[in-house]
Amino acid sequence: MRVAIAGAGAVGRSIAQELVSDGHQVMLIERDFAHFEPHTVEQAEWVQADACELSSLEDAGMQLCDVVIAATGDDKVNLVVSLLAKTEFAVKRVVARVNDPANEWLFTESWGVDVAVSTPRILAAMVEEAVTVGDVVRLLTLRQGQANLVEITLPHDTPLAGEPVSGLTLPRDAALVTILRGGRVIVPSAEDTLEGGDELLFVATAAVETEIRSALGY
Repeated sequence: MRVAIAGAGAVGRSIAQELVSDGHQVMLIERDFAHFEPHTVEQAEWVQADACELSSLEDAGMQLCDVVIAATGDDKVNLVVSLLAKTEFAVKRVVARVNDPANEWLFTESWGVDVAVSTPRILAAMVEEAVTVGDVVRLLTLRQGQANLVEITLPHDTPLAGEPVSGLTLPRDAALVTILRGGRVIVPSAEDTLEGGDELLFVATAAVETEIRSALGY
């Protein structure tokens, strides 16, 4: 897979290193000469250019990329890169970094964004996930906000202990995808039973999150 990353700061370089190690072709686009350091990710292709300029992206070959990641520290730049990637180059998958959670509402399909990643929101969700029992914790937004990955931790004295997964009456737009139990990752089948302390991961639309809580007795 060929991936273009706009922004070769610490975040962009880290993403590039991960993707290169997984065998992908990576192109890093960086405007600031101070961040143009090809020796830090030698296996990647480096392009010194403004990722907001259409001609620069054409010269770099963005039209050949399967995925574009807008990873700069400027939300305005990330939105412009996302829009150009989707509308001008028909890139199949566009992932954008959200620096300020207040701007997250902008990172939608209208701006060409397929997946928006807000580091502050993810970190906050991880904290909530660690200390919250019985509440829905949103971990990740999927498909331009059409669905979310959410987590609910069952209390240790849950009345659902011993009940089979098949006994849960979930709303239509929700699916239980994983049960985390101690060090185990369980892909649930109908016969699997629930236990106190289980962390349940669901993919669901925002509209049915309260119904998931109701299905679990909250």
